[in-house]
Amino acid sequence: MGPEIVELFPEGTTVEPGRGLTVGGVALAEVADVYATPVYVVDEAGLRARIRRYQQALHAGWPNSQVVFASKSFPCVAAYRLMAETGLGVDVAGLGELAGALRAGVDGRNLVLHGNAKTTAEIEMAVGAGVGLVVIDNFDDIDRLESTVTGRQDVLVRVLPEVRADTYDAVATGQKGSKFGLPLDQVPKAIKRIRASSKLHLSGLHTHIGSQILDVEPFVAAVRALAGFGEFETYDFGGGLGARYTYDDHPPEPEEWIGALTDAARQYLPAESRLLIEPGRSVVARSGVSLYRVVSVKRGARVIVAVDGGMGDNLEVALYGQRFEATVVDRVGGGELVDLVGRHCESGDRLSTGVALQSPQVGDVIAIPVTGAYCYTMANNYNGALKAPVVFCADGKTREVVRRETLADFFARDTSSRAG
Repeated sequence: MGPEIVELFPEGTTVEPGRGLTVGGVALAEVADVYATPVYVVDEAGLRARIRRYQQALHAGWPNSQVVFASKSFPCVAAYRLMAETGLGVDVAGLGELAGALRAGVDGRNLVLHGNAKTTAEIEMAVGAGVGLVVIDNFDDIDRLESTVTGRQDVLVRVLPEVRADTYDAVATGQKGSKFGLPLDQVPKAIKRIRASSKLHLSGLHTHIGSQILDVEPFVAAVRALAGFGEFETYDFGGGLGARYTYDDHPPEPEEWIGALTDAARQYLPAESRLLIEPGRSVVARSGVSLYRVVSVKRGARVIVAVDGGMGDNLEVALYGQRFEATVVDRVGGGELVDLVGRHCESGDRLSTGVALQSPQVGDVIAIPVTGAYCYTMANNYNGALKAPVVFCADGKTREVVRRETLADFFARDTSSRAG
């Protein structure tokens, strides 16, 4: 098996003599040499295998069902294309995500449009693309849809179940007072209004209680909250299953999570209904690895190892305190405890505090596992950082699916007069 940290990397990751840490048969040190750093690496075979687990578990537990990828976790065109190839639906929550899915060839009928503040432009694009389901988050959604739809649009009503899962405040969405969904006492009014519409067809109900949730009970409580509003043809349970980021995290396996959902559905919902689930983080997180090079090592009261990336390519630490582990790619596991920090002008720009690295030196390649979700999509240009490329690895080969941002890209939107 190798050092404990290897368990956090994509399935099939190995430590090979003379090559170090390898993902998808590719040495991570070689990826860093070829594509430079920072760089996002994705184990394509591992991602496909993870998708199959979700599909098999859901179809075994409830045949009339579909897995829908929550693309906000990794809205990369190559990922959209992979999801379409494997038969997943895709949920989108913004104009760029919708356009990316369509660019990748995702059939509009397999798209679900989300958002608590959908713009007219988003709704017009969605309707024009034939999006299969639009999730109604508020009464203004109904107004905009009725002004846009010319034929008939299937919709779901997002129910706020008043369930507070044990997760970070920034990613909890099911509690009373959340900005997402309709409160329980407003759901009947929305149902009545949609059923009276000549342009909207109420397919069913939707709920989603948050992200990085490590216990199945809140999900069961959310399913229970959907009962009592009548019987519908479709129920969408959202996503939210957590990923294992650290040694101390022990999230339910996909089969356990899906089993709890389908058991609850059998208890509370119509047997003939169609079930949708929308996992995102738990599908893609482990398949992703971020690579950096060490720029500086300071030894004093604490050992501070600074790398050539940081909160520009991984905002999760600064945003809500998510912890990550790390290793030197050719000296894997163990070592002295250091603070792994980024290059940005913020004290909060820390990739990991108290992480073990073996004899870190300038020029070392550092790998951080479990970065396949939310890192790419929240990348930014703070301090003029150029956004990192995305490299898929499979069968010992690499392919760059997103190139590194250039200074020309960086200034492409600038319309001020040029010097000279």
